[in-house]
Amino acid sequence: MQTRTALSLVAIAALTACASQPMRAPFSQADLPAAVQVPAGHTVVMETAAAGDITYQCRAKKDMAGQFEWVFVGPDAGLKDRSGKVIGKYYGPPATWENNDGSKVTATQLAVAPNGAANIPLQLVKANPAMGMGAMQGVSYIQRVATVSGIAPASTCAKANEGANQLVRYTADYIFYKAM
Repeated sequence: MQTRTALSLVAIAALTACASQPMRAPFSQADLPAAVQVPAGHTVVMETAAAGDITYQCRAKKDMAGQFEWVFVGPDAGLKDRSGKVIGKYYGPPATWENNDGSKVTATQLAVAPNGAANIPLQLVKANPAMGMGAMQGVSYIQRVATVSGIAPASTCAKANEGANQLVRYTADYIFYKAM
C-alpha cells in the first residue's frame, strides 16, 4: 500500500510539473526572408539548437595567382532539442544531420539570406532521403535560423599559411520539416 501511495504521489508531482510548464509556440517562419521559408504543405517536426565549430582552410583563390582566401571546409556541431537534451550531431561534408537513434539525412542547399555581417547566413536546404529508421525519416526541408558567428576568420590568409585550418565557433537553430 505504501509503495502504491508513493508511486501515486510521484505521478501527481510529475503531472503537476508538466502542467506548470508553459506551452511553447511552434516555430514560426513568418519573420524570415521569403528565400529561406519552407513551402506550404510542410510542418515542423523537430527543432534543434546547434553549437560547434566550422572549419575554414586557407587556400589559393581560383584563377587569381598570388591571392588567398579562407574557404569553408565543414561543420562539426552537437544538436540539442529545446529541453537541452543532446539528440544528435551535425557534420560534413557532405552536410549531415544525424540523430542519436542512428537515422541521418543529407541535403542540398536551395537558398541563403544574410543575417548580419558577423553571422553565417540563414539557409534553406532540401533533404535527401534519410538513411536509417528514426527521427530523420521523412524529413523534407531543414532551415538554419538564429545564426550567431561562424563567418570566415578575419586573420590573414596568405602563401605563408596556405593549407592551415582555423576553427570558428558558431551557434544556430536547425528546424526540421516533413510533408503534411
